[in-house]
Amino acid sequence: MEQPARMTTLSLEFDRGSLVLSPAGLELSDVPTGFVLDPRIGGRYRAEACWYRRAVGTLTRSSSSFVDRARNYTTLQLSQRHSLDPFPHQQEALAEWDRSERSGIVILPTGAGKSFLAIMAMQVVQRSTLIVVPTLDLLTQWTRVVSSAFGIDVGVVGGGEYSVSDITVTTYDSAYRHMDRFGDRFGLIVFDEVHHLPSDTYAQAAKLAIAPYRLGLTATLERPDGAHHVLDTLVGPVVYRKSVTDLKGVYLSDYEVRRINVALTPDERSEHDKERGLYLEFIKRHGIRLGGPRGWQQFLRATNKSAEGRRALRAYHAQRHIAMASESKMEVLRTILETHAQEPCVFFANDNRTVYEVSRRFLVPVITHETPAKERRRWLDGLAAGRIRAVGTSRVLNEGVDMPDVSVGIILSGTGSVREHVQRLGRILRHREGKLAILYELVTADTAEPHTSRRRREHEAYREC
Repeated sequence: MEQPARMTTLSLEFDRGSLVLSPAGLELSDVPTGFVLDPRIGGRYRAEACWYRRAVGTLTRSSSSFVDRARNYTTLQLSQRHSLDPFPHQQEALAEWDRSERSGIVILPTGAGKSFLAIMAMQVVQRSTLIVVPTLDLLTQWTRVVSSAFGIDVGVVGGGEYSVSDITVTTYDSAYRHMDRFGDRFGLIVFDEVHHLPSDTYAQAAKLAIAPYRLGLTATLERPDGAHHVLDTLVGPVVYRKSVTDLKGVYLSDYEVRRINVALTPDERSEHDKERGLYLEFIKRHGIRLGGPRGWQQFLRATNKSAEGRRALRAYHAQRHIAMASESKMEVLRTILETHAQEPCVFFANDNRTVYEVSRRFLVPVITHETPAKERRRWLDGLAAGRIRAVGTSRVLNEGVDMPDVSVGIILSGTGSVREHVQRLGRILRHREGKLAILYELVTADTAEPHTSRRRREHEAYREC
């Protein structure tokens, strides 16, 4: 009597950031999307770990004999220690994310409660969770927030620590380095400041993980290089979006943006025009278009080839510094600090040189990438407690730092980045009853700054101001 054909048992395993489908010799029709034949492992098929969810769905539907050996995350019983009522926009965002099969991106302005939304998502999913953040400040902040919310010990990977738990916080730098080791340990990944993810290296943090549930959080998704479009594949589509103008006055503070034009002194004007003319003549002679996609790189390559080029580079930086840190700006800054002497203020500059110059002149503490973590925390705590009234920074406080309630922001200088400008506005919008936040923007007339200002103000948050 003819024996019935034996059913082939398919198995899926996690292997150093990838999935391996066994046994060898499968028909191509039995292989899920994303897998390719890998002759190094005896003719079995391999895929990036991020194909896990789709692969499990396909294999479960198509085979009556399938074993999932890839999953190594656990079901949790998370319960918040303190019952907090979410804001309507947080409830709406969670519902939209849930409807999108718990994979997608939520865009909310700074101060609108993105971390609490993540806490809510973790409680809904109840799976081991990895939270990926861009900075060590946020590593500490998220560890504290999650531990407080659920009353549990939280694992940390980054900043010299390596401790993996059911709930773990890591940096993007550490995530892509170690995901091949623990990419099977988590059912949910939360990517904070998800606009960082599309870089070639950081994207590995998403590709090498099996997590079927993914939540991206940001206030400013769009990137100048357009790479944010790959997030649809790495995390999921944008499922919910609210802007500053949607939430101001109720969940964020009302605000005003006041642009102040200043003029160079005669000596500054003479020096600025001399240096700018030298730099412009150099790029004209070499046919360089700085507005093009590779213009800045072309300029830098050209300046490295001769003494004339190196002088042109110095001229470029000199004319920028004169415009960004003009004497008139310093006097206006003095007036603003005196006017708001009883209110917490933060000022932003484009470079450390300007920040330190202001610090020496006005005895204002500053935070740069060189500031140790303890000192950084001391200044921010002092600002929150009212012991100091102003703190300055270059770019460190644009994102990734839990800012205290600040009423006044001052932009001495910056780039033309819309993202940067919106992030800086967000630093002063923490809600308080009756608060009117003010963002001052100081612009030096008849320099490159008015053009830079127009570029960075191309956002709805500034169109009403």
